[in-house]
Amino acid sequence: MKNFRIEAIILAIGLLLLGVFIEKGFSKFAEKDRSVTVKGLAEIEIPANKVTWPLVYKSLGNDLGRLYDDIKRSNQTITGFLKEKGLTEQEISVNAPEIIDLAAERYGNNQNPANRYNVTTVITVTSDKVDLIRGLISEQGELLKRGIAITSGEYQYKVQYEYTDLNKVKPQMIEEATKNAREAAEKFAKDSGSNLGKIRQANQGQFSITDRDPNTPYIKKIRVVTTIDYSLEN
Repeated sequence: MKNFRIEAIILAIGLLLLGVFIEKGFSKFAEKDRSVTVKGLAEIEIPANKVTWPLVYKSLGNDLGRLYDDIKRSNQTITGFLKEKGLTEQEISVNAPEIIDLAAERYGNNQNPANRYNVTTVITVTSDKVDLIRGLISEQGELLKRGIAITSGEYQYKVQYEYTDLNKVKPQMIEEATKNAREAAEKFAKDSGSNLGKIRQANQGQFSITDRDPNTPYIKKIRVVTTIDYSLEN
């Protein structure tokens, strides 16, 4: 009888401990599944460090030989102007002219044009001297005094500004985005009566580089959003 009582007590203690362990296990399991997913944004504005400037002009005529000579002189005038302003030979590229024979156009309305040949010539400037180029763009009317009319407004010949040193700003932007994400997670944890735990999963996200606005394409906006999953603890 005595042994039976001892066994019963041991069994009762075992069941009690088992219940405690099961309760703790369920509690741990529930805590394990508690988490919060937050996003952190980092954004900066930075000047472009590369510019591509196409200078386009057109020539009309009936004599290809004479047109060739005129284009050669015009190219020399334009490249001379650019070098005078501080650009180097390596920053200037003269493209082959594009010639349209208007008399040979099947769908043209004018089969006997006053000028048979329409020639488009493009001189492209590619440089990291962004401020200098911006100044020259406003001064390109000076070429009119030298007999050259630069055309504008054609979509394929627009000035393009770029920022190419993304690796320089990546670390600080990721740090800022991660900090902002953690602040949001801590606020959520506090409001929900929890403590913020460790990072369970993190996604850096894609960097995007866009113009600040249509009027200032030489100022770039760089943006990154990080997504971080934190565990929550009681």
